[in-house]
Amino acid sequence: MTTRPEGYDPRAFEPFAVTADLAVLTVRGGRLHVLLVQRGQEPYAGAWALPGGFVLPRESAGTAARRELAEETGLPEAVVAGLHLEQLRTYTEPDRDPRMRVVSVAYTALVPDLPEPRGGGDAAEARWLPYDEVPALAFDHDLILADARERVGAKLEYTCLATAFCPPEFTLGELREVYETVWGVPLDRPNFRRKVLTTPGFVEAVEGPPRRTGGRGKPAALYRAGGATALHPPLLRPEGRSA
Repeated sequence: MTTRPEGYDPRAFEPFAVTADLAVLTVRGGRLHVLLVQRGQEPYAGAWALPGGFVLPRESAGTAARRELAEETGLPEAVVAGLHLEQLRTYTEPDRDPRMRVVSVAYTALVPDLPEPRGGGDAAEARWLPYDEVPALAFDHDLILADARERVGAKLEYTCLATAFCPPEFTLGELREVYETVWGVPLDRPNFRRKVLTTPGFVEAVEGPPRRTGGRGKPAALYRAGGATALHPPLLRPEGRSA
């Protein structure tokens, strides 16, 4: 434990708090969804918000993010512990919280379809909502969510992040659906398939059965995430189009 330097008086500085907030995104039924909680306390009681809360004195922001996500949504701790969390930005505007000066460390969680959440902690309710139906959110959470959508859309071009939206074994159609849903544009199927299968380490074929059928089409081969983390060459969204 470090000792306080001689002559240092923490009371000389205005106190402030740190929160961890999460923009949890998934694809459900071909639409981008976000996990939201309905606030059960003031400020903004009854309003929808991103899951999150105050960082406790003896925990990191990342630990607080997972704790708050489990508490406010009722998702199993084992599920929350296994989520891919990526730090998004730090939000520091002085008046972003009416209670006091609050700095937020925001995270993005990209997940395959999860069980239905339930409210807990200081959240009256938790629910998956389609991204394009999200109402005005509490605090500056509209900005955090928009930043998360933009970050995800950009990272899909250069990384293998899209596989984080998929189950452990997935079809190329399911992977393409992630790109189309996040980017908001249709993609050419043969061209997408060629790019994915010729990009080293992007996906790996799952040998033999099981194979999954989609709609009326023929059975589709299953794949899993490959060992690569970056895409060379990148898989760019159609020119001039963005989510």
